[in-house]
Amino acid sequence: MKISIFGTGYVGLVTGASLANLGHDVLCVDVDEKKIHLINSGEMPFYEPGLKELVLKNKERARLIFSTDIEGAVHFAEVIFNCVGTPMKDDGSAELKYVFDVTKKVALSAKEYKVLINKSTVPPGTAKKCQELITKTNPEAKIDLVSNPEFLKQGNAVYDFNHPDKIVVGAESEKAFQMMHKVYHGLVKTYMPIIETNWETSEMIKYANNAFLATKISFINEIANICNKVGADVKTVSKAIGKDYRISPKFLNAGIGYGGSCFPKDVQALINTAKSHHYQPQLLQQVEELNERQKTIIVPQIIDKLKEINGNQVTIWGLTFKPKTSDLRGATSLKIIEELIDNGFKVNIYDPIALEEVRTIFSDKVTYSNSVKDSVVNSNLIVLVTEWDEFRNVDFSELGKSMKTKILFDGRNIYEPETLKENGFEYYGVGRK
Repeated sequence: MKISIFGTGYVGLVTGASLANLGHDVLCVDVDEKKIHLINSGEMPFYEPGLKELVLKNKERARLIFSTDIEGAVHFAEVIFNCVGTPMKDDGSAELKYVFDVTKKVALSAKEYKVLINKSTVPPGTAKKCQELITKTNPEAKIDLVSNPEFLKQGNAVYDFNHPDKIVVGAESEKAFQMMHKVYHGLVKTYMPIIETNWETSEMIKYANNAFLATKISFINEIANICNKVGADVKTVSKAIGKDYRISPKFLNAGIGYGGSCFPKDVQALINTAKSHHYQPQLLQQVEELNERQKTIIVPQIIDKLKEINGNQVTIWGLTFKPKTSDLRGATSLKIIEELIDNGFKVNIYDPIALEEVRTIFSDKVTYSNSVKDSVVNSNLIVLVTEWDEFRNVDFSELGKSMKTKILFDGRNIYEPETLKENGFEYYGVGRK
């Protein structure tokens, strides 16, 4: 099939490259000329494991091309994916102007039957509004609107696309459903059928999926905070309750809050959607409020410890909101760094990928290191924020020799307290002693 992808962000670029790898002819289009030039030169606009190799392979095979020609992209394709951003507005609602802009452009340029797919995460009711916009813009347009939400985890997006646990399709015509089966022909297995439903249910599935995972994270973080007070170990608690098949161990790792472009935005958008329909989603509101509080819950402990030892130098390990990505959106590290700077402490940072990205935020307010070893020289205290694999195999016996005082705050509970203590470190976890 001939497929066009509007938007070359995480969702668009991974979707386009993966569909090309399935044998489709794919044209990715974006209004950002610099981004298209960058990709055409062989570089990626963000870090995602395996993506660069996938893009280059399919470009070489002439199955994947990139352009800024919007009208040409509409004419090129039988199927068009709308993968533009839906950032969060000040009131928590999803900004849909980019989605509607693509919809209108497709309606104006379409000369024959097209399937327009909303891949971006959008509130229930968006597909209906898009269809109404198509009819208003060009009553003669033969366009079927489809809701097909993505379920990609940053840092694992290429694998997730090619090994989905579900493919959700919301449509209003049998022809649209048939076209979607052709799009995903190479992925659908007998044990994993496409879930076919209406627009609103498809859109709601995405929000419900992310809101539930966010709820699990906030739940275990609340349990960790209680563990801190009563002297219990949250690692053992989460391991035990995760053995219950009704609960499962996934997303039960206590820490200093979730970030990124999905969970915070989607929970807020679902809250806003509920309120717009005159319903107060109190559980989801508490999930979000607890997460925001959790991001800086260890900062007072860090400040108290630094004052106790008369120290002023802090090392931050990990800046991105999760490992295997360069994305800083909603990252817990940013809030921690801001509070430490505001309280007059010197902050040195290290991240395997995102140093340049964070430099645009803090400039010379912090110092930057290019290795784990260099990052702790003359430091009083380490704060582990993002659990990159590089931080899991640190030789603390050697590392501690260059520190003024050996203290570690483990924001993701990746270390065994006894191991750190054996190497002369004071250890502080989240819900652990």
